[in-house]
Amino acid sequence: MRSRTNRLAVLVAALGILGTGIAAISSAAGGAPATSEPFGGPAAQFESASCPKTPHPIPALKTARCGYLVVPEDRRQPNGRTIRNAVAILPAKSKHPKPDPIVFMTGGPGAAAILDIPFLVDAGINQNRELIVMAQRGTLYDKPDLYCPELDHFYARQVSMAFDAPSTGARQAVAARACHDRLVRRGTEPAAYNTAENANDFAELRQALGVKEWNVYGYSYGSDLALSFMRDHPEGIRSVTIDSVVPPNIVSLPWTWSSAREGITTIFKACEAQPSCNRHYPHLLPTFISEVRKLEAHPLVRRVRPPQGGPPVKVVLDGGTLVNMLVGNVPRWPEVPAAITELAEGDPHRFLEARAAGAVVPENPEQALGMTESFICQEWEPYGGPAAILRAGRKVFPTFPASVLVNAPQLPFLKELCRQWKVPKAPASQRVRVHSDIPTLVVSGAVDSKTGARWGRYAAQSLSKSTYVRIDNVAHWVIVQSACAQRIFQSFLARPTGPQTACAAHTQASFPIER
Repeated sequence: MRSRTNRLAVLVAALGILGTGIAAISSAAGGAPATSEPFGGPAAQFESASCPKTPHPIPALKTARCGYLVVPEDRRQPNGRTIRNAVAILPAKSKHPKPDPIVFMTGGPGAAAILDIPFLVDAGINQNRELIVMAQRGTLYDKPDLYCPELDHFYARQVSMAFDAPSTGARQAVAARACHDRLVRRGTEPAAYNTAENANDFAELRQALGVKEWNVYGYSYGSDLALSFMRDHPEGIRSVTIDSVVPPNIVSLPWTWSSAREGITTIFKACEAQPSCNRHYPHLLPTFISEVRKLEAHPLVRRVRPPQGGPPVKVVLDGGTLVNMLVGNVPRWPEVPAAITELAEGDPHRFLEARAAGAVVPENPEQALGMTESFICQEWEPYGGPAAILRAGRKVFPTFPASVLVNAPQLPFLKELCRQWKVPKAPASQRVRVHSDIPTLVVSGAVDSKTGARWGRYAAQSLSKSTYVRIDNVAHWVIVQSACAQRIFQSFLARPTGPQTACAAHTQASFPIER
């Protein structure tokens, strides 16, 4: 799912000449050519190039091989415009790497996969295997990217607006229309940015690199992509790992409410189970519900200095904002009991300061929101409008005001936005449940309010050789944050039908006591 907060903060809550990676892959595969033609059109090509220059240097790129996968923007027009997806191949840390690499599919949709490399390397993803990271079509470091400064500036101003006000939705739609029209004028076809084309890109990447067999790792939206990929392109897949799971046959805007309820209430229950937390921060669920209702009726309006510095900005804290901040893991989930209790006692500083941070437009954005909207408006928004969202919200939080419930968590006023984005509804074939016997590791975080843990277990039920693991003390994007999950991941790669999962039973959530 997408997040408009800096991903470095969420994770705390979550160059050079080309090296040797591609050569090693081609050698392992028997020297396959660097082109492919699995879809009947012109062959996809891999073009070597210097590694991307990122705002902050990524040491792992110094030993990586980089380039672009050149593919048609729209495969219905194979002789039309081509696009270039940035690719980085990182060598394994081991001196004796396994021959089957790992290919990574990031979240968002629209996140910058290249910027995920430090987290992946720190988590040891490339411990024993080369790691292939491709920026999904239209994201940062691609040519073209679907960067939307119009929406980035709107979201910075949104901190001063009532979250659920129709006027806020109207302003969002205007910003989206400006971005859409600019992208179209430069020749972009927004409808070509979808999961089916994304999956085709990865299938052609394997062929172009001459990889005989690889291991797929996708998190958040990347799990939707990975599941779709193993359904539609199972060739050459040795194993799949999905983390913070988004089932393609389930995901929609109404779906987000079930994850919000599960993740938030799991935090509250975990605090209740810890005697010291329960003693200092009691009655969290009724307090949270009361604060949402109170703030929606009477929003707090303050001038707050952003933690990054700069002059104070107007911040509006209403019920919708409070819900969306908890879903977005801001403040970090271990701080939630203290933050909710302080808020009820008249001290909203944690929420106000975190909200003020969003008022600063990032110099180097991490998400290509044009790609985000193209995916969501084709694949998620058409499968559940405001009435369905309201029903789903009432099912899990029946006493919340309708103005809060009518908007999907983190995805407000998408009906209005998607009218301006002008892309067709995705075909029903994209929403077919995935059944597979490919060995699959399914990992969920118990306190994940974006992609609830129950949906990992649900996805595993139709994967006959799957192992489901729930890590209790992690929210979104589990493997990069949990040492236990990292050990399970490596044991799964070593033996996909029998990973060692015992450590998951010892990952209970705990909370700092600050009073």
